[in-house]
Amino acid sequence: MDLLDDGPAAPENTPSGNTPEFTVSEISGAVKRVIEGEFGRVRVRGEVGRVSRPGSGHLYFDLKDPNAVIAAVSWKGQVARMQIRPEEGMEVIATGKLTTFPGQSKYQLIVDDVEPAGAGALMAMLEARRKALTAEGLFDPARKKPLPWLPAVIGVVTSPSGAVIRDILHRLRDRFPRRVLIWPVAVQGQACAPEVAAAIRGFNALTPGGKVPRPDLIIVARGGGSLEDLWGFNEEVVVRAAAESKIPLISAVGHETDTTLIDFAADRRAPTPTAAAEMAVPVRAELAIRLAEMQARIARATQLRLSTRAQRLADLSRALGRPEAITRPRRQRFDLVADRLSPALRMVVVRKRAAFAPLEARISPRLLQTYLRVERDRLASLSDRLERAQKTRLTRAQDRFARLIAMLQTLGYQETLRRGYAVVRGPADQVLTTAATAATCAPLAIEFQDGRLRVLPSDAPPPPPQAAQKPPAKPRKPAKAPPDQGSLF
Repeated sequence: MDLLDDGPAAPENTPSGNTPEFTVSEISGAVKRVIEGEFGRVRVRGEVGRVSRPGSGHLYFDLKDPNAVIAAVSWKGQVARMQIRPEEGMEVIATGKLTTFPGQSKYQLIVDDVEPAGAGALMAMLEARRKALTAEGLFDPARKKPLPWLPAVIGVVTSPSGAVIRDILHRLRDRFPRRVLIWPVAVQGQACAPEVAAAIRGFNALTPGGKVPRPDLIIVARGGGSLEDLWGFNEEVVVRAAAESKIPLISAVGHETDTTLIDFAADRRAPTPTAAAEMAVPVRAELAIRLAEMQARIARATQLRLSTRAQRLADLSRALGRPEAITRPRRQRFDLVADRLSPALRMVVVRKRAAFAPLEARISPRLLQTYLRVERDRLASLSDRLERAQKTRLTRAQDRFARLIAMLQTLGYQETLRRGYAVVRGPADQVLTTAATAATCAPLAIEFQDGRLRVLPSDAPPPPPQAAQKPPAKPRKPAKAPPDQGSLF
């Protein structure tokens, strides 16, 4: 059926005939309506070829088989809802709507959901990723860190609305209550992987001792589900975040039979979230019982050791004998020495008196008087010598003082005044040494040897009139020379 045939065909020898003319847009629109109306929503199985992820958030890829290739596109909102993103080489079943792209004259599939073409394909991709990460050393047992025996703070990365967090908190409360920090994340869907990775790195970025305490242990937990539901924990970004964590990490994703790649990168894998809580802390009641048992053992061991030492001391004391038998010979020896002490002291006194008798005969009052007289004469001689020395030193000091007084009188300015000189002083009694200075000062005081005389410079302005003329100052009497003090001695 010709979609554009509205009448009989034109003759072959007629260039245009009755064939209608169409624009490019009309042709493209007609093709689009036919394709969308004929196929509608379809499921296409094929291998993912070229994959492109531009900054707009859209996803462009190819679906191919040995004979053909179909271009596929997923818009940003559709990509966010995908549980599994297509990767090159995957065999998938893409569900969407077949349409055309007039801008490039091609048809394409608008994909809103992608699922692996069977569990075998998904497992093959998971195994290939596991081998690649193993080759990098991310699953090396030497990288795994020991869990703390009793963490003070536990960080839990899980959904805050599920039953998993309630099971973990209930188990921790039963075993050993600890402080728990919950980092809410999506545990399924496209947002799962980036949020879980950000939560692990966020706990590691906390500062120890800061306002928000840094966890001593991290638990990444989720309930059971299908392989597609748990696929976010197989993403490379989550595995690398778990391997880089400086804080010990327990992976508790799914049930005991479920295995994800984060289980290999974690420091410890728990079969269930409840088992992860049991790994995190010991049982407080069991610790109390064990502590009581150890205290009882210590008490029994101490009592046994004391009783053993007491028995040993009793056995050794039997070999030492009785105390009276040990001290009796010492007491007897002391009595003998005490009896000999008194005669020995009397003998020492007699000997000392006999030695002192010759000295006593040589000592008499006359001898002592002679000794005192000699010492008295010696003391008098020393006293005379000291008095003569003091008089000599005092005389020298007086002579030196008299010379200094005479020098002061000779060098004083009064002696200069007697030789006919004078001293010119200003109003503040300062000494004036230049004519220029004296011309600016009025009145002046000229000091002679017999007194002072107040004068005005001839170039100075007259003084202001005064209310009352003070009487002229009386001339000073000539200063008399200080009398000779004389000697005090």
